[in-house]
Amino acid sequence: MADTNPVSLGFGVDNQEAGRLGLPCGGRLQIIVERLNSVTFIDQLLNRVDHGELVARQVDLQNGEVTLLTGEGYPELSFSDQSLTKVFGSAWQLLLIGDGQLARCLARMARMLDYRVTICDPRETFTDPDPLPDVDYTRQMPDDAVRNIAARPRTAVVTLAHDPKQDDMALVEALESNAFYIGALGSIRSAARRHERLAKMGCTPQQLDRVSGPAGVPIGSKRPSEIALSIMAEITATRNRIVSAA
Repeated sequence: MADTNPVSLGFGVDNQEAGRLGLPCGGRLQIIVERLNSVTFIDQLLNRVDHGELVARQVDLQNGEVTLLTGEGYPELSFSDQSLTKVFGSAWQLLLIGDGQLARCLARMARMLDYRVTICDPRETFTDPDPLPDVDYTRQMPDDAVRNIAARPRTAVVTLAHDPKQDDMALVEALESNAFYIGALGSIRSAARRHERLAKMGCTPQQLDRVSGPAGVPIGSKRPSEIALSIMAEITATRNRIVSAA
């Protein structure tokens, strides 16, 4: 603890020792002990996060030097013999356009994954008599909701309204935002029609490539809960940079 440079401490067993002890697998816990002589970098980091930035705090493990970088393009946590990098920023958010059974399934799953969830539906006939706990509801027009929520980069937007006026309004605004995932519910045929409408509304081919439609990993299911599972799987994969958002 007295060392001025970061110290790496390892705990656990290797595969050979795991086999000798009859354990099904090995397991290691690596801890970096970093001595903080000043809170200047902490104050700077918190200030940038408060202003909606993603910030990567990178620690040089050879000399203890700390650098604050733009968090875009970095995984949430990366570690090597040379450095430790952790990205800080706003909470992960999911904005759902259109209320209904599928939106409720998606909201429940997203809350289990620690997303802040907002369901937007300005249609009076879609007022939910039994709103979900820990989920925000808004009667804003979809483009206004996207503008207010998706300004930060840790936001996923999924359109579920089955109404082109609602869905397209949200998608046009989302394509101008920092959302890391943009998905649209619908069949392959409806996705093609949506593509044509958005192109006529001025969306560029590069923007349209950001839309995942039909949204979700193809698992051949039509049940709302399973469709929600496929969409959350794609959102998670995109968040972890496993697949592209389209």
